[in-house]
Order: sequence, then structure tokens, then C-alpha cells
Amino acid sequence: MDGESARGHLVCVLRHAHAGELAACQAYRGHAASVSDPAEKARIRQIEEEEWVHRRQVGEMLAALGEAPNAAQERKLLLIGKIIALLCRIGGWYVPMYGAGRLESHNVKEYEDAADFAVACGHTEFVECLLEMAEVEWDHEAYFRGKVESHWLRHVIRVWPAIPPKSAIRTSFARRNPGHVAPAREPVAV
Repeated sequence: MDGESARGHLVCVLRHAHAGELAACQAYRGHAASVSDPAEKARIRQIEEEEWVHRRQVGEMLAALGEAPNAAQERKLLLIGKIIALLCRIGGWYVPMYGAGRLESHNVKEYEDAADFAVACGHTEFVECLLEMAEVEWDHEAYFRGKVESHWLRHVIRVWPAIPPKSAIRTSFARRNPGHVAPAREPVAV
């Protein structure tokens, strides 16, 4: 893939992620309000805060590229997030946990793809942040997977396919991008 094509893909992924993080934040606000267990409520609120950090970071990357979020996509995903937040209150415990985990599993791949596109278009300054976001999304998926796997409905509604171990985020990146080193760092404080 040439640099210009990779840049276009990177912008597309970042725009989707920026809008998606807004939807996630709205959904997690409703999700946290719908659970009664204080530990679950606290963890979901923490996840929401981490998603706000991701949204800010993605917005900064778009600005550095001279691009802006897609306004139509932002409106659409904001509405979806608000609808999900509302449905969390009537969907019981299992459905929101399942939906959140399944979406987070896709977010890991989205940020991994963005890191690859960043390398391909010469914006390696984004790589570390993108890989860190993939790792945080991995943590989110693991939390929701654990909740789903603890519920009897896992026998009725099959759990989404397992994603590779967290360590695979960086090892796979290194294999796809030989010569580009992305060392592990401590996560960004929320």
C-alpha cells in the first residue's frame, strides 16, 4: 500500500474511532447507571473515562493530520450510544455486558490497523499511542468477557470468538512492521 492510500485509510479509521468512542462513552454512562453492584459500576465508569481519553487522543491525531472528525458519523454514533444507554436500563444485566465485550473486541483490531496505517504513511509518532489504546481496549474486552462467561446465559448465547492474548498486540505489530520498534510503556493516566 502506498503512503497516500495508507494515510486515507488511517484518517478513515481514526474518524470512525473518534465517533465510536463518543458512542461508547454514552453507552457506558447508561450501562453504569443500570448495574447495581458498586464494583461493576465503578469499573464501567472507569472504562468510560478511558474511552474519553481515547477520543481526545484520536482527535489530536486527526488534527495533526490536518483532518477533522466526520460530523455526520459523529451525530449518528452519538445517537446510537444514547439509544444503547437507554436500552441498558431495560436489557437486563447480560445483554449490555455481552454487547460491550463484543464491541471492545473489534476496537482492539481497529487500533492495531490504525498503527499499521500510521507506519505505512510515515506517521510513526502515532504508533505508541495507538498500540496503548489497543491494549486498553483489550483490558475492556477481558473485563466484559469475564462477566459474560460468569453468567448462565453464556450457554444460550455463544460468547464471541476469543481475541489473541494482550502480548500479541505488540508482537503481531512487530511481525507486520519489521524494523519498527514500539516498546511497551505504562498506560496513560486517566
